Formats: sequence, C-alpha cells, structure tokens
Amino acid sequence: MNSLTAKAYFSGFELAHDTYNAITAASNGKIYYVLCSESYEVGGQMYAYDPATDQTQWIADLTEICGEKNANAIPQGKSHVRFYENNGKLYFATHIGVYEMIEGMERLPTTAPNGKNLYPGGHFLSYDLATGVFEDLAIAPEGEGILTMTIDRERGHLYGITWPLGYFIHYDISAKALKKVGLVSAKGEAGIPGNDYRVLCRSMVVDPRDGAVYFSTSEGDIFTYHPDNEALRKVEDIDLRIDYFGKYDPTHPGSMGYNWRKIFWHAPEQVAYGIHGNSGYLFRFDPKTPKIEIVERLTSEPSRKSGMFDQFSYGYLGFQLGPDGETIHYLTGGPIYIDGKRLKGADQIAKGAAKGLENLHLITFHIPTQTYKDHGPIFYADGNRPTYVNSIAIGADGAVYTLARFDHNGNEIQDLVKIAL
Repeated sequence: MNSLTAKAYFSGFELAHDTYNAITAASNGKIYYVLCSESYEVGGQMYAYDPATDQTQWIADLTEICGEKNANAIPQGKSHVRFYENNGKLYFATHIGVYEMIEGMERLPTTAPNGKNLYPGGHFLSYDLATGVFEDLAIAPEGEGILTMTIDRERGHLYGITWPLGYFIHYDISAKALKKVGLVSAKGEAGIPGNDYRVLCRSMVVDPRDGAVYFSTSEGDIFTYHPDNEALRKVEDIDLRIDYFGKYDPTHPGSMGYNWRKIFWHAPEQVAYGIHGNSGYLFRFDPKTPKIEIVERLTSEPSRKSGMFDQFSYGYLGFQLGPDGETIHYLTGGPIYIDGKRLKGADQIAKGAAKGLENLHLITFHIPTQTYKDHGPIFYADGNRPTYVNSIAIGADGAVYTLARFDHNGNEIQDLVKIAL
C-alpha cells in the first residue's frame, strides 16, 4: 500500500492545542481554521491559509471578537464546529478550552484561578469574507460552551447543542433572536456516570426541503426540531441501536455510544450520509421514510482486516463530502504492526481520547459508483505520524487539509496540515 505525505505549517501560535471540526474551505479558495488553547490567559486563534501563496494568515483572537478582551474571564479557548458559509459570511461558534477536574472528570469550571470570572458562555459569530468584519450574534445560556452547530441556509437559522448540560439552542439570523429549547439527553456530560450522564451528539443535519434539523443521542434515538414547533421530538420507528455498531452503556463515558459521529446532507439523493465513529460504518438516513441503511465500512484496510475499532475512543470527525458533491473523504485510523504484531492500546478509557498510537489513513468513497479506496497511511516527511486528527477540509485544489499534532521546536502543538493527493 502506498503512503501519503503530510506537510505541516506553523501558523505562529505556540499554545496551539487539539482542534475538533474547526476547519473549512471557503468559496474564496482559502482554508479557514481555529487553533485552540488550554490557557486561562489566552484564547483560541482564527487563521486562514491561501493555497495560491502557500501562506497562513492570522485573522482574530476568539475572545476579542466576542467582546470579552477586558472581561477578566476564562477565555474563548476553542471553536468545536465547522465554519458554515452563507451569503458571503462564515458562521461559527466558540467553546471553552479549559476544564476543572471534579470527581475525576473534566467539568465546566466552577472556580477560576487568579481572580478571574467564570466562563461567560460560547458565542454564535459571523465573519464577512469581503470586509473581514465579525459580528457577535448571540451567547449560549447558563455559561455553557457551544459544542455542536449546523445551519439552515435556506431559512437563515443556526442550531447548536451546548456543553456540558446539552441545551438545544436555536438562533434566527434575520430576527436576531436566540431560543433555548431544552436539554437533548438527560444531564449530558454534566451528569453522573451510571445515572444521568450522556455523551452529547457532535454533528447535526438539516433537511433543506422542510427545515427540520436532526441529531442523535447516545441511547441511539434520533430527535428532530422544527422552528415552527416549540419542542424536540423523537423520530419514531427508527433508531441507531444497530448490531453492527457495537454494544454500549450510554450512562458511562468513554465512547460516543450509539450516536452518529458526523453527518451531512446529500442533495442528489435527498438523504443524509453519516458515520458511526467507533465502528466506522457509513450509513444513509432517509428522514422521510424514515429509514437507516448500512452502506459500507469506511475504516482503513488494515482495520477491516484486523476487525478492530479505531484507537480514538469517540471515532473520528474528519468526515466530509468533497467539492465534487460525490466523494466522501474520511480521515481515520489504521493499526500499527511491529514485527508482525498489532500494537495494542488501552482496553478502556474514561473520555474521548486515544487508547493508543495508530496510523492516519485517508479513505475516499465515491457515492454514485459505491467505490471505496484506502489511499494509505499518512506520514510527515520525517517519518512521524499526524495524531489527534479530528477535522477535515477539501480544498478547491483537491488537497486535503486537517489539523494534527506535530513537533515544533521541541514542543508538541496542533496546527495546519496539508495532504496532497
């Protein structure tokens, strides 16, 4: 099997830490991304990469564009969502980058160091591609971060799920109104393991035909919301409790349970395509029937042969339709073999993290012809592996972009990586 070479870029942010989702190719050809921060002093930073010049450019500090530069509060350390382009603007959201260990779990801080104020809450934001102007649209309720987001472009609505409690929130762009709809799944990731703990859905999808938005729960149920209604509604006669996905206890941390990991709308078929993170199964979701149909297992060839789940306990978020509208691109894991033996990781883990080291593979799946291809493992020029990869963007140039860990001047950071096919 051939391998691919990844080119790493240092954007200038020494504190850059793991980023989830927050990279997108815009219509102007540039790649926009956020580098996250675990600092109580410095928030996450937004950048753009221009393939034409092969240069990165600093755009903004997340805390500053949220109007909190002088708030003396825990900063806006992350964006955990993709950028969604609509009418010349990129829409996105912010999230907290630091946690407080309470009873052995990463929780929303209840105390802050150095006399700081607590986290104010995540923001919905927009960025005008032509003028470079940011607009602070709304702030999440109860000091929660915004973990999950999608957009209804046709009707001008933003939807989010907050962290850690898991409120479903709805923002009407034209009315400039935010609505807190309700909790999506027990007490979310603020709950007590074995009781009301539920890992929260990281990806939602809008059916553009009627404006209904869909998300999953760790129990395997699918819920929907429509702006004309006041409440969340469970989709009846369908669920994600599929044998091929595995068996899970949704009350305990360490996996995404029966949640889909990532999902997108595919207009030609009027269905959604999603991936179940732990098992790597690609499926079609038809909300009208409703129906779930398994399509293919998109894990790497070595994973398919070994029959083992990926080492990242939640599965990977680097799952996206390419610019041709036909080819799914998926950055996933592959086992490492040393002297013919598979390198094993931990049997169990109590949060979303890597159980052990594995290779990064690029998988493509061409929907019309149902063609699967493993393009092989990905390495830096020095032979090291990109790790903690949970984002993807496919540029107009055909290159795959992501954010991955690598060594910079003796320190491990996470920054932009380009993979040319």
